[in-house]
Amino acid sequence: MANDERPDSVVVVGAGQGGYQTAASLREFGYQGRVTLISAEDALPYERPPLSKAYLKGTADEAQLWLRPATYYVRQSIDLVKGTVTGIDPAARTVRLADGSGYDYGHLVLATGARPRALDVPGAGLRGVHTLRTARDAVALRTALSSARRMVVVGAGFIGLECAAAARASGCAVTVVEALDRPLARVLSARAAAHFTRLHEREGTRLLFGQGVAALHGNSRGGVDAVEFADGRRLPADLVLIGVGVGPRTELAAAAGLPVGDGITVDASLLTADPHISAVGDCAAFPYARSGNRLRLESVQNAVGQARLVAERLTGSPRAYDDLPWFWSEQFSTTVQIAGLAEAYDTEVVLGEYPDAYSVLLFEGQELRAVESVNRPTDHIAARRLLGRGIKVSPADATAPGFTLKGHLASHRPGPGAPG
Repeated sequence: MANDERPDSVVVVGAGQGGYQTAASLREFGYQGRVTLISAEDALPYERPPLSKAYLKGTADEAQLWLRPATYYVRQSIDLVKGTVTGIDPAARTVRLADGSGYDYGHLVLATGARPRALDVPGAGLRGVHTLRTARDAVALRTALSSARRMVVVGAGFIGLECAAAARASGCAVTVVEALDRPLARVLSARAAAHFTRLHEREGTRLLFGQGVAALHGNSRGGVDAVEFADGRRLPADLVLIGVGVGPRTELAAAAGLPVGDGITVDASLLTADPHISAVGDCAAFPYARSGNRLRLESVQNAVGQARLVAERLTGSPRAYDDLPWFWSEQFSTTVQIAGLAEAYDTEVVLGEYPDAYSVLLFEGQELRAVESVNRPTDHIAARRLLGRGIKVSPADATAPGFTLKGHLASHRPGPGAPG
């Protein structure tokens, strides 16, 4: 146990989901010391998932994004500070801000998040070329969509496809360009990915796979008007969204001498090499309990779970992080929910009616690693419970007549008087 399990003050750098949740959970678990939450954005802490969905479509306003109203931070004695942290002094246990101010800490939590990866091609800085990470980005993109006629989305991940769906709903012509051979290739099985290809094509989106972007071209007014592919072809566009992933914000940690890679390196309790500094959320690279591999996950569930664990540790209840990952996305009338993480798999079993409402069970050998549920929320809930409790499901189980995830879960519930 670190000698600052109950520090007299905690400073949290970053007020996204992980940073907010750290501060909130400290108070929830009875922490009495000073809590300072430092935000680089001039806004109350807010949810990010709606930025590419309801907010982009104009069906949610800024106040609906807030995780809590301003009065919450006053009532909970959380000092919400707006400013940019420029440095950490681990020896003195202080953080410095751009305005010259500084804060001492008993424990520091880095929740610095991630930034969109740049598209390193000529013309990437043209007006009309956007990324989406912050509320300010979403405002700019929503404004641009109100007058755009032809949008090109570079990258067919969740952000790209969700924005493409919102753009189609606004009446904009949309083309999605992806360097790989299918959408969502890093997060979904080929079977589920094919579903989303058909979904977007049915809604009028054009999808181009195996295409690299070589340049963006502008007009005489400095705005983008074409996307050039590696083979020289050009596609007209007056709005371009770059959605090729994000990279962790590790600069502060690296400058403070902490080990970093694809994220800030932490142990199973989310401590860095400095026992007085933790990292959570999109910026943290942690050992995944189910495989031992070091991972960095970008999800609300992961940020919330890691933040709560750090708050537990700082209030005297240390444990290892072993929360089950889960993810979701909404596109048009379709919802996909993923429970677990299939780093590798060799067998797929489909339950339900493909391609309308179904689940894909992904096995590695005899072990169920993940379940992808499309318009099957009951399966998703059951899968989270099965995987979270370590209840075994084999390919033979899943292919047996009448098998359901909910039924399998029910058959493994402890009986009356049995240990839970």
